[in-house]
Amino acid sequence: MSAEPRVLRCQTPAPDARLRLVCFPHAGGSASFFGDWGRNLPGIEVHAVCYPGRAERLAEPPPTDLLRLAAEVADACEELADRPLALFGHSMGAPIALETAAALEARDVRPVRLFASGSRDAPYPPPWTGHHSNEADDDAAVVERLLTLGGTDPELAADPEFQELVLPYVRADGRMFHAYAPRPGLSVRCPVTTIAGDADEEADLRPWADLTSGGVDEHTARGDHFYLVPDPPHALIRRSLTAAATS
Repeated sequence: MSAEPRVLRCQTPAPDARLRLVCFPHAGGSASFFGDWGRNLPGIEVHAVCYPGRAERLAEPPPTDLLRLAAEVADACEELADRPLALFGHSMGAPIALETAAALEARDVRPVRLFASGSRDAPYPPPWTGHHSNEADDDAAVVERLLTLGGTDPELAADPEFQELVLPYVRADGRMFHAYAPRPGLSVRCPVTTIAGDADEEADLRPWADLTSGGVDEHTARGDHFYLVPDPPHALIRRSLTAAATS
């Protein structure tokens, strides 16, 4: 089976793979962020989520409703469920992966593991305050935020063409993420692995231990919010999924 190509992109098809991994980019991110992961995860076919409003889906408006986006991704993931399926979400991608897992489980499709990268098991942070809305409309503030988080080349971020293309969906993603309110009683059954950089002061905070009945494994990597750019957690993913692939 193959997923709808406009929602999921598989850069390195692996017909004989034992399982599949669906990767959810961060706010402002695109499927290309995970472009080479398929070559570095033998035995695992990697699919990356293509959010609306960028890359192949540039003509579409950016997403505004995280739950609706997760439901759309679940539709595509359901077509991949003839093999064990795992989800990997970085930063904003972590709660989208969580809601996708919940949507899949409601359809009797149970992911074997959810990786919450750039996220820690902790109480929810205080509600988003109004001054962030003003910052979201200021190009300079958005660029500064990108540079603070890391993962964006400063020279590229200063390029006017880059800003014209990227900043609209970066702002839209931020608004969608901060408008998202987890549903009361939200919980999944699949186990969760959290991964956060030891110098990450911008990690997503989410009470993962309360959001899954499958248990939480916490891991710390060296680096900041984008620790996975220089050192992707491929070895951890392979170890974590070995049992699922052979069960």
